[in-house]
Amino acid sequence: MLDFAIFAVTFVIILIGAVLYLYPSSRSASGVPGLNPTEEKDGNLQDIVNKGSLHEFLVGLHDEFGSVASFWFGGRPVVSLGAVDQLRQHINPNWTTDSFETMLKSLLGYQSGSGVGMTESMIRKKVYEGAINKTLENNFPLLLQLVEELVDKWASYPKSQHTPLCAHLLGLAMKAVTQLAMGSRFGDDAEIIQFRKNHEAIWSEIGKGYLDGSLEKSSSRKAHYESALAEMESVLKSVAKQRSGQGSSQSSFVNYLLQANLTERQVMEDGMVFTLAGCVITANLCIWAVHFLSVSEAVQERLYHELVEVLGEEPVTLEKIPQLRYCQQVLNETVRTAKLTPMAARLQEVEGKVDQHVIPKETLVIYALGVVLQDADTWSLPYRFNPDRFADESVMKSFSLLGFSGSQACPELRFAYTVAAVLLSTLVRRLRLHRVEGQVVEARYELVTTPKDDTWITVSKRN
Repeated sequence: MLDFAIFAVTFVIILIGAVLYLYPSSRSASGVPGLNPTEEKDGNLQDIVNKGSLHEFLVGLHDEFGSVASFWFGGRPVVSLGAVDQLRQHINPNWTTDSFETMLKSLLGYQSGSGVGMTESMIRKKVYEGAINKTLENNFPLLLQLVEELVDKWASYPKSQHTPLCAHLLGLAMKAVTQLAMGSRFGDDAEIIQFRKNHEAIWSEIGKGYLDGSLEKSSSRKAHYESALAEMESVLKSVAKQRSGQGSSQSSFVNYLLQANLTERQVMEDGMVFTLAGCVITANLCIWAVHFLSVSEAVQERLYHELVEVLGEEPVTLEKIPQLRYCQQVLNETVRTAKLTPMAARLQEVEGKVDQHVIPKETLVIYALGVVLQDADTWSLPYRFNPDRFADESVMKSFSLLGFSGSQACPELRFAYTVAAVLLSTLVRRLRLHRVEGQVVEARYELVTTPKDDTWITVSKRN
């Protein structure tokens, strides 16, 4: 996994806040072209709010100032990189800190990898990644069962019935992540419903509330957020305590962490990271993939033929997924077209340079991934959904550089890809997916790119 950890992306605002708190203000943007602060105290914060999201602000910033641009967050300059060549100059494959862990755990008040020794941090990271991999390997039949239950439900619908993708696929992701992470306790619908309420309360504030400062200004919202967080922590601690004496026969994510001799507190923290991020990333990868297939009949039919050729009528297995190459291309193109995670961030640890621009130590550097993923210099016809582009080795290299594919991808993304592959391999062989005429699907760029409103499809049986 590239250490800027693509899915740290969604928590860039948290790192900004940490930087502002930990380091004194600098009044120099080091000659990088960009915006002057519109307000002395807030910098360009109001400009970001006016654009609707940090991603949309960065699109305009790079359109105006080019691939290396600066703006101000509070009293500090921020440098944004918006092209593959500039990212290649800045990315260091030897980084040992994980931005995703650092930012999310900082928000939650947990100790991040940056607060411990390098060796301990790397061991903890390997334990976390290994626990996710083992959880998938040993719980794959359960994952397949959850997917088949959803597909059976859709298959029972008449062709005229509209199927709500966001509601159903978020539900699938919640069931998959909670049951694989914490075990059979979350086979109970009441537990799932309560988890979903707390998850939504926390996740919604991680983005908007921390971006515009509105959370701190609303005591009721802050109390609701803190209550939801405390309840989720209590549940995770309870699960860890319950399972700590169960030995190696259990195969949940929590059990694998406990087997690695992590403390119950560390298990709770890693469980929080996985359940928070895993649910929303998995859900939205599935939502966008099904949506794009519903509006692209040719892609859907080509995927169907690959699935039949590789799997026949047998259920998909973990071993067969790597053979579904076109399915992988569909998921890659889904991530790219949807701009699933539109930015990443890293604190400049030592003075660096991109092109002719010097980046001083302790500068916040943003990777404007949503800008890069739509860059016409990197992707031909960038706004077209075209999985065939990923048959090109040079395209895959660019995608890998951004941390989206293969061994470079972070474990949450690999988990989401596996769930999505199981969903598509089951769904597309049984049902045809149809778009709803007249529906306009717009994106909301918050922590992870989601549809602004629920997205609908209709389905019909293949046989």
